[in-house]
Amino acid sequence: MFVAKLLDPFQLKHLTLRNRIVSTSHAPNYVEDGHPRDRYRLYHEEKAKGGVAMTMIGGSTNIAPDSPSVFGQLYAGDDSIIPWFRKLTDGVHGHGAAVMCQITHMGRRTAWDDGHWLPVLGPSGVRERAHRAFPKVMEQEDIDRVIGDFSAAARRCQEGGFDGIELLSHSHLLGQFLSPLTNQRDDSYGGTLENRMRLTLQVLDAVRAEVGPDFLLSMRITGDELTSGGLSAADCAAAARMLEDSGHVDLLNILAGAPYDDLGLAEWVRPMGLPAAPHLTVAGRIREAVSLPILHAGGIADIATASHAVSGGYVDLVGMTRAQMADPHLVAKLARGEEERIRPCVGLGYCVDRVNQGKPAVCGHNAATGREQVLPHVIRASGTRKKVVIVGGGPGGLEAARVSALRGHDVVLFEASDRLGGQLVLAAKGTTRRQVWGVADWLISEVSALGVDLRLNTYAEAEDVLAEAPDLVVIATGGWPGPLAIPGGELAHSSWEVLSGEVRVSGKVLLFDEIGDHPAAVTADALAEDGRGVELVSPDRTLLHDLGPTTSAAALRGLAAKGTGFTCLHELHSLAREENRIRARLRHVLTGEISERLVDHVVVEHGLVPMDDLYHCLKPLSHNLGQLDHNALIHGEAPFKNLQADGQFHLARIGDAVAGRNVHAAILDAMRLCVRV
Repeated sequence: MFVAKLLDPFQLKHLTLRNRIVSTSHAPNYVEDGHPRDRYRLYHEEKAKGGVAMTMIGGSTNIAPDSPSVFGQLYAGDDSIIPWFRKLTDGVHGHGAAVMCQITHMGRRTAWDDGHWLPVLGPSGVRERAHRAFPKVMEQEDIDRVIGDFSAAARRCQEGGFDGIELLSHSHLLGQFLSPLTNQRDDSYGGTLENRMRLTLQVLDAVRAEVGPDFLLSMRITGDELTSGGLSAADCAAAARMLEDSGHVDLLNILAGAPYDDLGLAEWVRPMGLPAAPHLTVAGRIREAVSLPILHAGGIADIATASHAVSGGYVDLVGMTRAQMADPHLVAKLARGEEERIRPCVGLGYCVDRVNQGKPAVCGHNAATGREQVLPHVIRASGTRKKVVIVGGGPGGLEAARVSALRGHDVVLFEASDRLGGQLVLAAKGTTRRQVWGVADWLISEVSALGVDLRLNTYAEAEDVLAEAPDLVVIATGGWPGPLAIPGGELAHSSWEVLSGEVRVSGKVLLFDEIGDHPAAVTADALAEDGRGVELVSPDRTLLHDLGPTTSAAALRGLAAKGTGFTCLHELHSLAREENRIRARLRHVLTGEISERLVDHVVVEHGLVPMDDLYHCLKPLSHNLGQLDHNALIHGEAPFKNLQADGQFHLARIGDAVAGRNVHAAILDAMRLCVRV
């Protein structure tokens, strides 16, 4: 019954949406010269193919040169974008979905030293920690110009074929005027709520005058800043009523929080380790305050929560944006009664963090997302059945098995241990990253449903592989922690030994993190959870250096709450046994100064050495000597070379069996290797 409600059509003004599930505006950083070209278009078309009711593109699309892109946004400040808009909207409409574009002026939430190096704008000279700029206090002439920029961008969106636009208020310029945290003006744009709403209402007047009465207008607004001195729930409800009374707004998209620093961003765009869908009640309060339709997105990653949001009366439309990055065919699978086949969003946070690091978004465990030009989301059988042998049951090996089975091949997977999942067994330890097991859980379910021959407790040797008479052998054996090459290095334990329970540590623990990624954070979390006194030491200038703002903020807050100590810019110099303890000598990486710690145990995370013995045994017997055509891989073509005529099979290794990387790299290796076999 609840799912049926989620799949019910919804009337939004003159537009009939085919269900209640929306992909909300975001910036995946697939932009080219400020335009949504083929990569951007195909990404959104895939969601339309997958059944979404409406996809909202162009997260934070900029409208003016003094609102430069800082995380790969579109630019609707001139007419050159209109043809690209038309191509995208035609593509999305062709698959039965509605499409809107979000436009904004970012105000202080951008950088002055990018784009055209213009001063950023703000209602007052209040700096934002996240983007770090001190804004110019806007003059009336700036205000008038920005109003015109909004209406011109709205006209371009209309000419581009969109069903409507969304004006972004939350944390951007319009919201900065609204929030008392950022608006300290004493003129007609400051002070009372009515004054602080003045710019928003003037923009709405100008936009509606430009696009006419039938073009949909959505507002993405704050429902509660949840911050001392910020917008209260009552303020936001009053602001929503003012928007309704304007007669210009057709839809309200409700957010909560104040994403003005890394932790604020993490609370808004939630990684795993934080409660899911925490702001449904905030959206529900706005729904009670107005009669406008309500959309809400925020940590809603599964069908049960989405169904509860709609059926429980909190919202009319539910945003499942990251869930559709994990599986853009989520709606179609749900409609077919295949909910268990939906690839889940587990909150890896890789998509959001990459964008905030200036990189294109990818889903941590769906390699095809953002690569629709070369990789398919729906894998078809090849028509020629082959024998594929995979060694290693981690995420890379499981993905290779899944893809090969979908291609119609006879697949055998050897796994040395008594369970599948590989390093994800360790990655799911502790509390903050426990949901990562969902990646393995889905892959295991899929390969089981597809009839892959799973052989656990089998340490495969060359003769085991050869006995299967394979056409393709995929080595996905992963890596192993190497020795610590410092005096006394044998006294340290690896993070693997600790997380696996192979060794037990107690008392005071020094955890040295050479890598700056999730493994050390998970190890520290597991140690601190069990009551150890942990000091996390890094040679980098920041802790968890390779992580983005949301996942690092969530991890570090959890560790700080458990009393973990933090030390940066130090490396391990030497270890020495002293009675029943260990004297660890640390070297400052900038000054060379030596300091000491007396601890009970030292644990080290310093990467992996590939477990590639089997690969090298099989290499001389293969057609391709284990080599792959990189250009073919990149362009989605069969990557196998024939380097010796008397070879018996094609051979490849993937993931950490090549070099230590991450889950996404292993899954990408597997998919683009096997999808053309």
